[in-house]
Amino acid sequence: MSDFDRRFARPSAVIDMSVDAGLRAFMLGVYNKLALGLVLSGALAYAFAYTPLASLFYVVSGDRIQTTLLGMVVSFAPLVVIFASGFLMRNPTPQSAAAIYWTIVSLIGSSLSIWFMIYQLGSVAQVFFITAAAFGGLSLWGYVTKKDLSGFGSFLIMGLIGIIIASVVNLFVHSSAISFIVSILGVLIFAGLTAYDTQRLKMTYYHLGGNEAAMGVATSYGALSLYLDFINLFQFLMSILGGNRR
Repeated sequence: MSDFDRRFARPSAVIDMSVDAGLRAFMLGVYNKLALGLVLSGALAYAFAYTPLASLFYVVSGDRIQTTLLGMVVSFAPLVVIFASGFLMRNPTPQSAAAIYWTIVSLIGSSLSIWFMIYQLGSVAQVFFITAAAFGGLSLWGYVTKKDLSGFGSFLIMGLIGIIIASVVNLFVHSSAISFIVSILGVLIFAGLTAYDTQRLKMTYYHLGGNEAAMGVATSYGALSLYLDFINLFQFLMSILGGNRR
């Protein structure tokens, strides 16, 4: 995403993983921003599914739900923002990193309204709480474990690329079996990424050496990494566990 990410994404040095007040404050900042991002996403998803704003993104005809051109643009916009920021923001400031985070959160939150359109609110809420419980446990394990998870990073990224390719192929073959396998693998991959990204954030804190500006950037980018892990975990679990269609 930036020089910051490339520098700190895979630290090779062995780092003292002991907990101190500075680390707790740093991680609390990440989790607070993540929690606020999820609240904003939920509010936007609900608004674009249960209010007149839904007509901007969807056209409902009987049991069929079609996405409008604006809805498709919003769905792909987060990828554009991520790639554009990687090219245009070589040395991000805390303010610019926060702007990227909230922009992506708002766009993804709006596009998540499709789940409210397909499933009943109770079903979405149930899967959300399952995701939250799983995410919390995995992130906590990544935070407290003394096992070095850095070696799993490349493996998980390769798996992620694999399920992206499989998902694209399935757009043409429409196989329910492929869809189910992709969802299972997606859950496993993003479960691993949740623990990996949490430990990586701890390592990043120690590498920053108390640099306040760099930690401001790391807080936003760290929250974004965990946010994407949470959202993808939720969507794959929704594909497996979602019931009670509207």
